[in-house]
Amino acid sequence: MPFLILNVWHRVSRHQILILTILVFVIMFVAAGLFALTQHVSFFTGIYWAVTTVTTVGYGDVTPHNAAGRVIAMGTMLTAIPLAGVAFGGWTASLVSIHLRKVWGLAMNKMHRHLVILGYSPILVHILPDLSARHTELVLIAPGDINALPTDFPHINGDPTHPHVLAQAHLPEAKQIVVLGETDGAVLMTAIEAHRIAPETPIFSITHSRRAAQTLKDLGLMHSVASQDLLGHTLATSLETPHAADFFVALLTSTRAVLREMPAPDDVLHHPLTDYVPPGPATVLAVIRQNRVILPTDNPVIEPSDTLLLLTAQDATT
Repeated sequence: MPFLILNVWHRVSRHQILILTILVFVIMFVAAGLFALTQHVSFFTGIYWAVTTVTTVGYGDVTPHNAAGRVIAMGTMLTAIPLAGVAFGGWTASLVSIHLRKVWGLAMNKMHRHLVILGYSPILVHILPDLSARHTELVLIAPGDINALPTDFPHINGDPTHPHVLAQAHLPEAKQIVVLGETDGAVLMTAIEAHRIAPETPIFSITHSRRAAQTLKDLGLMHSVASQDLLGHTLATSLETPHAADFFVALLTSTRAVLREMPAPDDVLHHPLTDYVPPGPATVLAVIRQNRVILPTDNPVIEPSDTLLLLTAQDATT
């Protein structure tokens, strides 16, 4: 119950509905006092007249009998009635929204090992088809209505930096978390808060600049990429090697080949990478050592904590 009240308070205060509601009551009490004074009736009768006027019931049993009373009535009708319509409509919308959130929360309780997307940037529209193809259960947390996304896409409307909003997506039970935003500041704040709530869930952040990506890595969030750098390097490489971009696209979109990570086998430890022959149709693309990528051209000596990044067939076992 306290959470429900706080949620309502947050919504109505943010949309100024609460201020409008208070203003309606202020107008009603002022109008009631003036009506009682000018029409020579009790204050209770004035309140009764103000309520019936503002709610547009208008029984007609209490009416103004002079010019002053009619001016008060016109002023009340022109101010309180439209304000009351907006205010009570806002309260109704807030309560309906909270009910829908509760229903959505029940659905979210059933989700496990799902992909959570925190924040929004235009790049999401382009990567969403691939994410949807690889993950059957997704949920997006972003403020406002996003017209560019499918209408049936699971969307929690809220600020992804607020803990009570993030709690609705059950981050600790998620398989992965993707963080993006329209600014690097939003990405940093969201990624840090998500890591605080779900420190064991892998977080992949998409920043705009290399500096922001490095900042996240310095904070312990190692899986970060700068979209501008990624596009810039791909374009520059493609200008020198025309088929490089086609190779990257084929590598990432192939239905027959997949990228896999595996711990370095015991029989290759303390040996150069060139001594390792992966089983089946597989190629070693890199060695991952303490979140640092080492290319095969460096021919590193394999250490016990190393991870191998392989390009292998979809149905191959490594």
